[in-house]
Amino acid sequence: MKPLKQELADRWLLYQFTSDELFKKFDAWEGSFYCGFDPTADSLHLWNFIWFMVWVHLMRRGNKYFALTWWATGMIWDPGWKDSERNFLSPEALDNNQKKISIQISSILTNLKNFTWNEFKYDFVNNKDFYVGMWYLDFLREVGKFITINVMMSKDTVKKRIEDPDKSISYTEFSYMLLQWYDYCKLFKDSWVTLQIWGQDQWWNLVTWTELIRKKYESEAYALTWPLITDSTWKKFGKSEWNAMFLDKTKTTPYFIYQYFMNTSDDDLAKYMKMLTLIETEEVDEIVANHMKKPEDRVGQKLLAFKVVEILHSTVEAKLSEKISDFMFGDNNKLEILKSLNNDELDTFKFSMWWFNFSWENLFETIVTSSLESSNSNARNAIKAGSIFINEEKVTDFNLDLNACFINDKFILLRKGKKSFRIITK
Repeated sequence: MKPLKQELADRWLLYQFTSDELFKKFDAWEGSFYCGFDPTADSLHLWNFIWFMVWVHLMRRGNKYFALTWWATGMIWDPGWKDSERNFLSPEALDNNQKKISIQISSILTNLKNFTWNEFKYDFVNNKDFYVGMWYLDFLREVGKFITINVMMSKDTVKKRIEDPDKSISYTEFSYMLLQWYDYCKLFKDSWVTLQIWGQDQWWNLVTWTELIRKKYESEAYALTWPLITDSTWKKFGKSEWNAMFLDKTKTTPYFIYQYFMNTSDDDLAKYMKMLTLIETEEVDEIVANHMKKPEDRVGQKLLAFKVVEILHSTVEAKLSEKISDFMFGDNNKLEILKSLNNDELDTFKFSMWWFNFSWENLFETIVTSSLESSNSNARNAIKAGSIFINEEKVTDFNLDLNACFINDKFILLRKGKKSFRIITK
């Protein structure tokens, strides 16, 4: 296994770090680190997958990850680059989000263990617990006296809100950074966590917290960031033209993520494959070089899409996503693919593409319900033109009994033209 610093650099996952000493420590299988998440939604996004892979490279070297839920900080929000304060979430909503995201993280690490055989050491910590029973005066004595207003006001996101006469910042949001610092102090003191990692936009915070730990405890702590990731068109990684990309498969199906990476440009292929898979970087270079000999076959995109879905949702889901993609865009026998599916696989197909339940409509109404045509008259014209197929047979009978067309009493495959498919189920 490569040294950690080289591994992260080779994979486009290293931007800034406070000291080379951190790599000696975390290459020696003896470190603990943390990276927090805001429980302001009930699922992580695809963009968070970059963080996840940085965690993985640290954990693969025997280091322990502390998954910190920023519950307390989530109560008041990070001022960030927003122009005004955002609405607070209820404690119940934060608890629910924290639980779901924790399950998500555990599930992904279990998937990885199943096909890499790596043992991952990790623990979940909720900063809600840091403040139970703490008096406000104790907080000021523990935290407030170690950081100056000068330092807090020098932060760009705070300065922007203060200097602009049309904007303002409340004391609540201003105090957010005090809670962030105490998180690091608490983990450092109680669990000997010596490294915080985050994206490059948080460098100011991370460096400030390490300095304050040095001041309070006279001990060394470290920080590391990864770069802001954009594609070759400078679009932020993980942003979809269609909708938000969640890691929760009930919100974004594994197939949808698979298809997102199938649309990766050749210019981004090597970068994404190095960042988001565990394929050795030298092997990635060889794969991409071979891919570029015949890029129209999209061999590189297929491998990237498969590997990402495999990590996020399991090998089974990756194979099924591949099968759905072949169904949608390949030249395979569509009907035979559907016949080969068990009930669970058929359900996955349904939710990954257009589908609807049969409700005893006539043929024209069914075509309209499927959105393949906008009216009964258009549906009739499409049949006349020979562009409507049921179970891969051209429809010529306007009075076709659809109920008699269900295969295995489960589904009908409806198609218009060559590429527009719908699955009808009972």
